[in-house]
Amino acid sequence: MRLSAASAFFLACLALSGCTSSLGPDSLVAGVPSRETTSSVTRPSAPVPATAVPSADVGGALPVAPRQEELAWAGPVPQPQAFMPQASVAAAPTPSERPVAAPAPTVAEIDPAPRTRSQIYGHRFRDVKPINFGSSSPRKLAVHGVDVSRWQGDIDWQKLRTQGANFVYIKATDGGDHLDPMFRKNWRDAKQAGMKRGAYHFFYWCRTAGEQADWFIRNVPREAGALPPVIDVEWNGESSCKRRLSPERVREKMQVFMDKLEKHYGQRPIIYTAPDFYRDNLKGAFVNYPFWLRSVAAHPSKVYPGRRWVFWQYSGSGISQGVDGRIDLNVFHGSEDDWHDWVSSAG
Repeated sequence: MRLSAASAFFLACLALSGCTSSLGPDSLVAGVPSRETTSSVTRPSAPVPATAVPSADVGGALPVAPRQEELAWAGPVPQPQAFMPQASVAAAPTPSERPVAAPAPTVAEIDPAPRTRSQIYGHRFRDVKPINFGSSSPRKLAVHGVDVSRWQGDIDWQKLRTQGANFVYIKATDGGDHLDPMFRKNWRDAKQAGMKRGAYHFFYWCRTAGEQADWFIRNVPREAGALPPVIDVEWNGESSCKRRLSPERVREKMQVFMDKLEKHYGQRPIIYTAPDFYRDNLKGAFVNYPFWLRSVAAHPSKVYPGRRWVFWQYSGSGISQGVDGRIDLNVFHGSEDDWHDWVSSAG
């Protein structure tokens, strides 16, 4: 039977009205990424920075490598055990976080005020074996400090500072594979106490200089305001390394080590040494480097004639509140103003 045109149209409309689509408008949009996350993967709210991994108790060390020019372990150099490096490279921002250039500061916006100077505390240490230095007593100098390692144990840094420890050098590494187990804690706690601090490395003569420099760099952070790094060079009769190199070879290895540290930290390293080692290897050498001299029986001018110095270690038998047992005592060569100027230029 044939339907009229109007009837056919009416029946078609009835058929269509009984059908519904299973697809909503959102499901028809192509290319929109899912916002779902799993319990183990979360979507970062900001770009994730890509961090690059960087490539001795004064008077004592615990080196382990027995042979010259050899590593003490097989396989790759271990990863940092104390700190990750300070410098990092941030990943490029996403389009929604497009950086906006800040206007260049005008002269009026630049703060001309000098850096805040840390308080200098007067000397209040005692000494188990005091020495009469006469008119050249270290007590006449204004800025005293200490050096520490694992052997000082847990330190009350606030109390130690008020006793007159205005700066501290902290044992970090020795050789190419030993990290002082207290370095990380000491480094952090000394800063929290407001002390100026630096790190030192005990040099091991049966290990290559480059390996030792790399090990120090891996474990000691590069921080603004830290004191220059120190290389501790001396003969250690208790060391497993009994090798005594020629003065030329000693200076060559030191130079390699110091060059790598200066390039990395941007600071010229300080050389710590003792009278016998200085006499055998360093007299007249490294005139452009700062020295830290051990001299517990006489003024450095008598033990190291003609040598300019920045720090003088005048006692290995100091006693102070905040530390159990004995501690090394040191003093800066200059006035309070000299100290602040030196810290500003060295940092």
